[in-house]
Formats: sequence, structure tokens, C-alpha cells
Amino acid sequence: MAWDEWEQLKAEAAERQSTGMQLNQLDSGDGSTGAPSRAGDLKVANASLTGIGGSAHTLYNQLWDKARVAVPSSDKAAGNLTTQGFALGDGLQHVSNRWEEQLRSLMDACAQITNHLQVTRNIHAGDENYIVRRMSSIATLDAGFDERVGEPGEANPVYGAPSEAKGEEREG
Repeated sequence: MAWDEWEQLKAEAAERQSTGMQLNQLDSGDGSTGAPSRAGDLKVANASLTGIGGSAHTLYNQLWDKARVAVPSSDKAAGNLTTQGFALGDGLQHVSNRWEEQLRSLMDACAQITNHLQVTRNIHAGDENYIVRRMSSIATLDAGFDERVGEPGEANPVYGAPSEAKGEEREG
């Protein structure tokens, strides 16, 4: 890469510089790169996660309180029918067992959704904090380079007179 080409690339990058985030991506095959919007695509609203997780938790509680009510009474009725010699008792017990299996499966799914969204929210919060810490430390470091002793473009007197510049011998 030639020096002129390097300088041109630096100038183009400086022109494109903005507060948004840009990620490099491969062509998706249809001609579009699928590039993120200027505001960035990596955003999950905490309220959305909280709402979905809250709904799943509410459903879990309602399933436990309302849908499971039939299981003990069905089991008791099935036992009574079986002891009295009715074949219907075994059928009712089978239905009660299947109901409880399906109910537990649905309740497990609700619990997994709730737990997954809580973990996801915590991970994203941790990532956000990490990025903020890193970016603020870069800004602090960058600010240190902006502190100048002399006027821009003039020789800094801290480094001595031009006759003491590197490469020239001092008399002493």
C-alpha cells in the first residue's frame, strides 16, 4: 500500500466518523450487506424482556393454581372407581396422568422462558457495563493526548530548542 493511498483511506475514515457503531459484514448474496442502521442493531429493550418474562411467570403461577386443581380430585375419583370394579377408573387415571405430564411440560417451558430472559437481561447489562467502562477509559486516554503545552503547529518548548533535536550532536 502506497503512502498516498494510506493517507486517502485515513481521510475517508475521518469523514465517515460518527457516534454510531459500524460492524463489517460479508455480502449476504442478494447484493445487500445487511449492514446495521446508523443507530445500531444491538439493542434489546429491558422493558420487553421484563414483560415477556413476567407473562411467562404469571402463566406458570396460574397453571399451578388453576390447572392442577383437577389432578388430585381426578386421581381420587379414579381410585374409587377402580376399587369398585369399574374399568372406567383405569381410563380416568390414564387421562389424569397424561394431563399432569402435559401440565408439567408446559410449566417447565414457562419456567425456562422466565429464567432465560432473566439471564439474558443480566448478560446484556453486564456487556453494556463492560463496553461503557472500556469506552470511558479510551475517552480518558484520548483526552490526555489533547492536552497541549504549546500552540498547535508550534514546537513544544518542553522538548528543547531545535538545535537539540534528535540526530544532532550536542556540545558539552
